[in-house]
Amino acid sequence: MKRISLITSIACILALLGSGSALAADGAAIYKDKTCVACHGKDAKTPLMPNYPKIAGQNKDYVKQQMLDIKSGTRSNGQSAAMKGIMHLVSDEEIEALADYLSSLAP
Repeated sequence: MKRISLITSIACILALLGSGSALAADGAAIYKDKTCVACHGKDAKTPLMPNYPKIAGQNKDYVKQQMLDIKSGTRSNGQSAAMKGIMHLVSDEEIEALADYLSSLAP
């Protein structure tokens, strides 16, 4: 009986933690919901303006740090002013999911 409880507990913990693909799926929904598509394109490869970055396939840690820096105001150069208004609507957990999603896309 204890063995079944342990296995069930482990399964529940793994489900709560989620997998990379689950984060990426959530990231895809967040990417649409937070209107990232408006500037970076549906595929994250076709930005609205030529000076906006293509973010598909970007390194997960890099893109996560850029979003966090824009949100906090640490980064205020380039096109970051355009993103500052959006990033206050994005939680750190959503940033993690977005970074996972974007890094999973083919560049």
